[in-house]
Parts: sequence; C-alpha cells; structure tokens
Amino acid sequence: MAEFDPDEPFAAHTFAELAVELHDAPTVEETVEAVLQFALQAVNCGYAGVALAARGGRAEIGAVTDPVIEAVYQLQIDTGEGPLLTALTEQIIIGVRDINEETRWPQWSAKLATIGIGSVLHMPLAIGEQTVGVMSLYSSEPNAFSDDDLAIAHILARHASIAVAAARHEETMAKAVDARKLVGQAMGILMVKFDVDGDRAFAILKRYSQDTNTKLRDVAQRVIDTRNLPT
Repeated sequence: MAEFDPDEPFAAHTFAELAVELHDAPTVEETVEAVLQFALQAVNCGYAGVALAARGGRAEIGAVTDPVIEAVYQLQIDTGEGPLLTALTEQIIIGVRDINEETRWPQWSAKLATIGIGSVLHMPLAIGEQTVGVMSLYSSEPNAFSDDDLAIAHILARHASIAVAAARHEETMAKAVDARKLVGQAMGILMVKFDVDGDRAFAILKRYSQDTNTKLRDVAQRVIDTRNLPT
C-alpha cells in the first residue's frame, strides 16, 4: 500500500504509486479496498466507504471500512434518500460540515448522530458523464475536512474513478469470454448427442433461453452439468 507523506503537498509521487497499485488490482472489490485504505491514510477521516452505481441508477455497496458505514449506506438505499444518492445521481460533491445542523435528510442525520459521526464528504466517481460510484469519507469531528483534505479527495476520486471503471470493464470482458466458452461446450454436447450442426445447436440453446427466460450462459451450464437439455 502506498503511504501518504503529510509533509509533502498532495504527495504527487504517492498518488503515482497509488495509480499503479490500483491498476494492478485484479478485481473491482480489491480496487475499492485499496482506495479506502489510502483514503484513511491521506484524508482526515475515521471511516470511509465506496458505493457503486448499479443498473437503473441504483446504488450498491462496494466496500466499507466499518460495518456502521454499511448500515448508513443501506439506510439510504432502503429509504431512497440521502447525500450518497444525491451525489450519485447528480454527480455533485456533498459536504456536511456538522451533522447536528443538517436538516435535508433527517433519518440519515439521526443515524449518524447515534454512531458519533460529526462531518461527512461524498465525492462522486465518474468518467465523463458516466457515473461509476461515490467515495464517502466520515469524521467523528464537525468541520473536520480542510481545503487540503478536499483537494486530496478530489485527486483520489479521479484515480478511483478510472481504476473502478477499468476493473469493471475487465470483469465484464472476463465474464463474456467465460460465457462464450460455456456456450461452445454446450453446443458441442448437443451436436454429438442429437447429431446436429453448430448453427442448430446454438438455435436450440437460444430457444431454451428465451422460452424459460434464463440467461444463455445458465442454460449452457445446465447442459454441461447434466449432459442433456434442461427439462
């Protein structure tokens, strides 16, 4: 893990090391974990979390440094309101200097007050107009985030946006390759079992997928597992 030097403004070399570390992270989960660990070192926060953008504009929990932040995230997801969702949908920075003076999201504010959170910073993660997620930083003290903290969070958010987007793309591509392999194996089984050509075997898989509203790769997996068509 790259270590932050508080005596060096913005620690340019440290961010360069972080960029390499994030690039080398093999999964989205490991990427966001690296982001959070660096945030705890570089910014004046006691807790941190990353929520990822899911289909339909929804938020899903990517990683958190403490279970209490998972509960805070889940509250906003369940109620459909809170600064996390605002930062995610509007791609704007949401800073709450003092939880006790926040009135926009009463349920959220009350929840944070019970666990001793004083101030919060939500940084949207985005590539152009594509929303990737939100990085959240929490401190037990009100007015905890300085201008330097905000500048560092900005830079970290940029690195995190690129890294998470790249990791998601790699996972999507890997799943696509895996799906093609499964379909190819299933087609081979059907070609031998029913003496059909490749086009016919694929048509059979596709028909079963459509008729049962099942993903093509799942139909293929069942054929591989049972050596026969699903019932």
